[in-house]
Amino acid sequence: MFPSGTPFSAARGIPESAGDGVILEVENLVTVFSTARGDLRAVDGVSFSLRRGETLCLVGESGCGKSMTALSIMRLVPQPGGRVAGGRILFEGADLLELPESRIRSLRGESISMVFQEPMTSLNPVYTVGDQIAEMFRIHRGLSRSEAAGRTIEVMRLAGIPDAPRRFREYPHQLSGGMRQRIMIAMAMACEPKIIMADEPTTALDTTIQAQILALLSELKTRSGMSMILITHDLGVVNETADHVVVMYGGRVFESAGVDALFDRPLHPYTVALLKSVPTLGRQGGLEPIPGSVPDYFDLPAGCKFSDRCTDVFEPCSSREPELYSLEHGSHLVRCFKYDPRWSS
Repeated sequence: MFPSGTPFSAARGIPESAGDGVILEVENLVTVFSTARGDLRAVDGVSFSLRRGETLCLVGESGCGKSMTALSIMRLVPQPGGRVAGGRILFEGADLLELPESRIRSLRGESISMVFQEPMTSLNPVYTVGDQIAEMFRIHRGLSRSEAAGRTIEVMRLAGIPDAPRRFREYPHQLSGGMRQRIMIAMAMACEPKIIMADEPTTALDTTIQAQILALLSELKTRSGMSMILITHDLGVVNETADHVVVMYGGRVFESAGVDALFDRPLHPYTVALLKSVPTLGRQGGLEPIPGSVPDYFDLPAGCKFSDRCTDVFEPCSSREPELYSLEHGSHLVRCFKYDPRWSS
């Protein structure tokens, strides 16, 4: 019934070759929120690695822990109540969770930047967009006001913002959604960071503008040689942009593989269901929605977190949680009993 004879091992979530060219390693990350109903594990033992120049996509339904993983890396977990409760986040070998707040503030924007999902809530409405970008140069590069203004106009032009000197003096509410997102990208790219994280950067934009924003991110990434973590639920975007994909569900990694392997040979039933729910040219029949809904974190199934929605559920799934198994010499990871020889024989 299931694949047999596949090499496997319990995996911590990082491919065996992770040390080669890796700039960021997330190891067993746990992020917890204290609530009236008890502690909620929004990120539950997440591990992955990011290589230099690579685009890694975090994918899954809303509420699966993608954005909270990124905020944890930036040490921007919402307060009060939220905290990183375990794990390590190694950036160029240094654990970000061990650094003092002053050092983290200097790294944000300079070495690791983030493009947030909704620029209107991320940009300050009482300052011009130019001043907000220029602040990056003043804080991280020590430039004078006039020098920072000149560099800001340059980076605005790189971000495809027309008539940059005029736009410099405008406020966020005077710009379209697509132009505000370009401002956010210009701000994130200002100090040429080594890693940029983009959280659903095309949400609420029309299709044409979405394509332009994604093309801009790809162009700037290629030009600068930076690494990128792209958070999205859009598998079409993943297919076009990713080198590696991490599929999340219920705060955990369910599958991790190169983009070609994931689309050609998806292993986890959840990944298969996600792919079947996406419109595809030439597909016979209609879309297949995933049964059920995203789980309540306070009422997760006792075994596999996907067991109450899975069409392939069998004996162990409802009573115990599978490990993350390593296949194909560590390049493909999957959290499913179908790939454990003890249950698949």
